[in-house]
Amino acid sequence: MKYVWSWKVIVQSFPMLLAGAGLTIRLTCIAVGMGILIGTFFGIGRVAKNRLIYGLSSVYVNFIRGTPLLVQLYLVYFGIPALIGTHIDPMLAAIITMSVNSGAYVAEIVRAGIQSISRGQMEAARSLGMTYGQAMTYVIIPQTFKRIIPPLGNEFIALLKDSSIVSVIALEELVRKGYLISGRTFRSFEIWTAVAFMFLFMTLPITQLVNYTERKLKKGD
Repeated sequence: MKYVWSWKVIVQSFPMLLAGAGLTIRLTCIAVGMGILIGTFFGIGRVAKNRLIYGLSSVYVNFIRGTPLLVQLYLVYFGIPALIGTHIDPMLAAIITMSVNSGAYVAEIVRAGIQSISRGQMEAARSLGMTYGQAMTYVIIPQTFKRIIPPLGNEFIALLKDSSIVSVIALEELVRKGYLISGRTFRSFEIWTAVAFMFLFMTLPITQLVNYTERKLKKGD
């Protein structure tokens, strides 16, 4: 029997898919924002001369980067509640997991960015009487962030796509909505095609924004 494409099911399902896409974007923005804060702290720790700070930062980064995001989500949503004897909200579990995961990758981006800055910059700042912390805050970090905008944009896009994993804890983001609709309508091909294009339309503007910002920053150098 020949398969007949149905636009009607996509049109009828679009509001529900759009609501799921909204949750996906909101979740990703929160997670990346927190991930940048976490990653900046641990990224600086990865180049710190203090062995304790360096060691703790390295343990965090290596553990998170070395384990699957899905396992981390299960650990937060199922493992920790079982340990402390309480329940955790799916949205909170998703935010915590994705933020911590993003933080580890951002930390490596920040570390690489800091190490790409000439040592002469730090030496010049110190020669002017700045402390190590002041030199990092006012000289090194601002230059670092100008250089790491493209990889930070890529991290946002990667996390946006990886957010689909939170569907396993029944958080109704875009993929979960697609799963529910396809199960109800039995039109899997149309629904998952629509989901794929919605992800594409969410990532393309981010890519263009990153490219635009990078060009603007280069003009300011």
